[in-house]
Amino acid sequence: MERQKIVVLGAGESGVGAAILAQKKGFDVFVSDFGTIGNQYKESLKELKILFEENQHTQDRILDAAEVIKSPGIPDTAGIVKEIKRKGIPVISEIEFAKRYTNAKTICITGSNGKTTTTMLTYHILNRAGLKVGLAGNIGNSFAALVAAEEFDWFVLELSSFMLDDMFDFRANIAVLLNITPDHLDRYDYKIDNYAASKMRVTRNQTAEDTFIFCADDEETLKVLNHDQIKSKKYPFSIRRKIENGAYLENNNIHININLNDQLTMSITELALQGKHNIYNSMASGIVAKVLDIRNTTIRESMGDFKNIEHRLEHVAKISGVDYINDSKATNVNSTWYALESVGTDVILIMGGVDKGNDYSMLKDMVHQKVKAIICLGKDNKRIHEAFEDDVEIIVNTFSAHEAVQVAYHLAKKGDTVLLSPACASFDLFKNYEDRGNQFKAAVKEL
Repeated sequence: MERQKIVVLGAGESGVGAAILAQKKGFDVFVSDFGTIGNQYKESLKELKILFEENQHTQDRILDAAEVIKSPGIPDTAGIVKEIKRKGIPVISEIEFAKRYTNAKTICITGSNGKTTTTMLTYHILNRAGLKVGLAGNIGNSFAALVAAEEFDWFVLELSSFMLDDMFDFRANIAVLLNITPDHLDRYDYKIDNYAASKMRVTRNQTAEDTFIFCADDEETLKVLNHDQIKSKKYPFSIRRKIENGAYLENNNIHININLNDQLTMSITELALQGKHNIYNSMASGIVAKVLDIRNTTIRESMGDFKNIEHRLEHVAKISGVDYINDSKATNVNSTWYALESVGTDVILIMGGVDKGNDYSMLKDMVHQKVKAIICLGKDNKRIHEAFEDDVEIIVNTFSAHEAVQVAYHLAKKGDTVLLSPACASFDLFKNYEDRGNQFKAAVKEL
């Protein structure tokens, strides 16, 4: 009997993971990447004798597939994707494919901001509670590769809108939507409604047995909720009002009350994650934990000793009374707003890079209140100058992390914070946001 052919487009973490699982499940697998494949991924494919090509898409080898697994970074507008769809070949995501081969239950976390932190915190709580839990998705681990390698009872998955777009039969047992703010609008015809609809796919196929956790303070989420028929149990969280069934903030205490006989109350001063946005993230993770009947003591301990991920509001050093913070993962305006909101001192802000059609107006008040100087780190900084020239006296252009840190060192006074929070993608001067963050940290350590 002839084996069914699966073609995987894109050979990064997601694509190679999908190829490994597809081969394990007996498919004839071919991997095609329009760019150059990274060495570690190439070695994995060679080791498993999986056929692949790089720097091209050979149509004849792709268009005879029974199904195509598309990496999230490849848009539907790509020529090869249009051809595949024209031929009526199904196109799915790695997440959709992997879910077919695991009985594990899933906790799926999405949102424009905070999803990585919330995913990591949720995983930390479940892990400490002794659950057999895997961590995957947009966070850097391939879901498919983990499904191929090991059995889990639960998966905590961070899902981007691009991943959700190619998910059809997938069902989240617990879905978490943190917020919806303009991001990646270039992939959504510059319409927030299209982007919001994409985020809401996290609730697709949910039944009355499932759970949907969302922010009751987020306007865009509430707008979409009015139109969507969601069957799952809903647990909102808010810092503005009391919530009967969910989580809320009152007198600097978080209350999680989904089970009236066993409420969890915790002072925000005990949380490892500080700043208003992190109260939201902690509430979302806390509701997940309570839905799973994890003991209050475990939740409290986990929320109190959690270490945040690298490049997200990461404290690098204190030098001559000045704090240096690496928030290189802030690749959109909203993330930078959150970063500024969480810093309690005057700020020297390092920002800039590849602008994704950013609207900087939401930052103006925050910049006006807190920012003494902006150091631009990017090839084209014109829009940053135009946006903030009335709010900040000093705006300087720099073209390397080393130069940006040197300028910041001379501008900062004791008690200030130097914050790298770019609001932009990194590809003009760096390989990725990790490279940008690492170069920033190295430059700080040289001071």
